Amino acid sequence: MCQTLAELRQAATALAAHFDPALVAPGQLAQVLRDAGAIEKMMAAVASLTAARMAASGSATTAARQAVRELAHASGTSLFEANKALEAGKQLAGQPDVAAAALAGELSRPQLALVAGAVAVNAGAAPQLLGLARTGSLQELADQSARARAAGQDLEARRKAVHLARSLRSYTDASGTWHLHAQGPLQQGAQVMAALTPFADKAFQAARKEGRRERPEAYAFDGLVGLATSGGSGPSKSQVLWRVDLATMVRGYPVDDEVCEIAGFGPVSRQAVIDLLECGDPFLKAVVTKGKDVVSVAHLGRRPNAHQQSALDWMFPICAAEGCGTRAAYLETDHRVDWAKSRVTVLGLLDRLCKFHHRLKTYDGWALVHGRGKRAFVPPGDPRHPRRAAKESVP
Repeated sequence: MCQTLAELRQAATALAAHFDPALVAPGQLAQVLRDAGAIEKMMAAVASLTAARMAASGSATTAARQAVRELAHASGTSLFEANKALEAGKQLAGQPDVAAAALAGELSRPQLALVAGAVAVNAGAAPQLLGLARTGSLQELADQSARARAAGQDLEARRKAVHLARSLRSYTDASGTWHLHAQGPLQQGAQVMAALTPFADKAFQAARKEGRRERPEAYAFDGLVGLATSGGSGPSKSQVLWRVDLATMVRGYPVDDEVCEIAGFGPVSRQAVIDLLECGDPFLKAVVTKGKDVVSVAHLGRRPNAHQQSALDWMFPICAAEGCGTRAAYLETDHRVDWAKSRVTVLGLLDRLCKFHHRLKTYDGWALVHGRGKRAFVPPGDPRHPRRAAKESVP
């Protein structure tokens, strides 16, 4: 096996030394990306499994530390990331389906850590998470992994443990860059982000007026500074959206696939929501559902009304385009039927798209395939495009 790896490395070295992307035909570029990505994922899985073996080969503490350091050095990652990869490698010993997918090049290192960590708590979640890893975005996988973990945990016990471990630290690195790291209960993180969001939106609007375009993370940082220096004044606070199934609300806790979570953050215990209600800051908005159904409401304005907006926030915590993980704060409402033609806003005919996908739809004719919720986003020439599908259905 070691000899095979050595030969594979030599072959890869020879290929990389002479690789010139300009020599790849345009029609083959996507395949080159897929092949290179699959090989990278396979080797990441091999490295994680090897590090796990190394950690088990000596005294628990010393061997584990050495394995983390060796993996971090070999892969060029931080000790934190290497430790996550090591834990995933350990968990794979009891997860044959996940291990097979990882060694087949279907899971990146971040995906592997998410799936293996969730399956370690909830073994039955493996098929769904592996399927989502193939088609969804990393953010979608993180959200679903959090739900899978929650289904196998005592959420109230977790809330108490996270509360005890809460912390905030800041430091300045060698380059003179300031860093801030905070961790704590999910519902309090939702409070902080709800208070920060209006300041980030204000920074975005100011940048747009000046003709500047920056990353959303940059505006979020500006929002943090604005919030910290506002002295309690400034933009009105955003709302925290609680998503809960009717049966869960009555019973007091979720079972099976029922939902009790803070949109955009993840599953919480009922006590966490009670804590938010009691603090009264920020305003908590609840969407009560039965399964995935939300009652469709129509009105004559162009923009969704307050009830429809709440329902959209519930249905689309991230962009509706399959594979996109852009969160609700950066989404735009899209009418499947142009409002200028219909003059009516119907919840069932609304989607939420990020700015990139919304521009593709508006200016280049791309569209979501027929259906509801998260689905494929295709160009005009795709046979699944709504216009082509409609023409083909006409006898």
